[in-house]
Amino acid sequence: MTLPKNKNKAHAWVVSVDMGYGHQRAAYPLRHIAHNGILNANTYPGIPHEDRKIWKTTRRFYEFISRFKQVPLIGNEIFELYDTVQSIPAFYPKRDLSEPTFQVKQVMSLIRKSHWGEHLIAKLAKKPLPLICTFFAPAFMAEYYQYPGDIYCLATDTDISRAWVPQYPARSRIKYFAPTYRVADRLRLYGVRQHNIFLTGFPLPIENTGPPDLQRLKRDILYRLVNLDPKRRYVVRHSEEIHEHLGYRQLPRHAMHPLMLTFAVGGAGAQRDTAVMVLRSLRQRIVQHQISYTMVAGIHNEVSKYFRDAVRDLGLLGELGKHIHIIFANSKNEYFAKFNEALRTTDILWSKPSELSFYTALGIPLIIAPPIGSQERFNRKWVESIGSGGFQEDPEYAHEWLFDWIRSGWLAEAAIQGFVEAPKFGTFNIAKIISEKPSEMKAMGTVLPY
Repeated sequence: MTLPKNKNKAHAWVVSVDMGYGHQRAAYPLRHIAHNGILNANTYPGIPHEDRKIWKTTRRFYEFISRFKQVPLIGNEIFELYDTVQSIPAFYPKRDLSEPTFQVKQVMSLIRKSHWGEHLIAKLAKKPLPLICTFFAPAFMAEYYQYPGDIYCLATDTDISRAWVPQYPARSRIKYFAPTYRVADRLRLYGVRQHNIFLTGFPLPIENTGPPDLQRLKRDILYRLVNLDPKRRYVVRHSEEIHEHLGYRQLPRHAMHPLMLTFAVGGAGAQRDTAVMVLRSLRQRIVQHQISYTMVAGIHNEVSKYFRDAVRDLGLLGELGKHIHIIFANSKNEYFAKFNEALRTTDILWSKPSELSFYTALGIPLIIAPPIGSQERFNRKWVESIGSGGFQEDPEYAHEWLFDWIRSGWLAEAAIQGFVEAPKFGTFNIAKIISEKPSEMKAMGTVLPY
């Protein structure tokens, strides 16, 4: 899809990090306002050896811990110990949570003593555009090295740990794009000043939402409802609500595509066994063309091969490319493009509650795989609280309970709940803020659609 022209001439440095998918997925929808494309703080051209070494150590440790969780007996215990260091504290009772954590002090120590990020910030400062960071460390670097432009930090989960806020938040000039009300409230507890918080929502891909009137998205949801509620148990009872939110009084008679379930594994590929278990369970339904199934391998060729081998072993090669699809790409940008295209014809998304939780705003009901880490437990709670998804039943019996959920109309209801309750305008809000003077914008999203 051709991205919209930047009518307001909104341009910014958009800086992410190459660790997992979450931070780069948040940056990808902002590429149309990114000056010279999206930069990754840990892999950009010319990065000094010492900086690359620090980032590589951090990334390897993160990936090791994520994979180590799968080790029997001790893996879960080791991961939980690590997760405690970066955990999100209970929100209630409300209290002062501005005291910096060990993780914040460690990041700042590396910046001060090892000059971590100094080269990057000096490079960006030559053209002091607004700076948008989808990870906290580059924002801390920009403030420490006195970046001359505005600094924005985009949170990438429905709730965040203290690690996202610098040591002395009351003195900080970092401005935050909060994807949810809870993140905005949490930032205040961490000591961030009110005028530095903008409630924007999470940036979603424009190729899925379409323009701000959301007409493309509404049409996709309308056809999705045909698949999700074949008995019309939800749409008949809630026709007025559907008309109010989608602008249509009747559903189309026929779907535009077969019922599609998409299973997305995480950045470490840890859920691939579950994806194959679901394939095995749905085998007969796929052969009878009652459902199509997409397995998302991302950029992991070994996961893609694992999926292909499973398709072959189950005697389903004849369905590959027809009612079975595997999404694999050589780069993350290529993967994001393929994934976003597939979402337009996805009726149900099955994934752990990562940053993909926000994609329920596209009117896609979520089946929630077991969360990994504190932030994903909070993401799961958020999805369930807005009624747009539910925790998975036993994957071995997906051929039974999944179709019970469809017959009941509950997944259709979850699709509407996601569209209505989850933030949809993050990409547009962020572009609007950086195209205007922040001092002229009200914080906390009071002038922004959510």
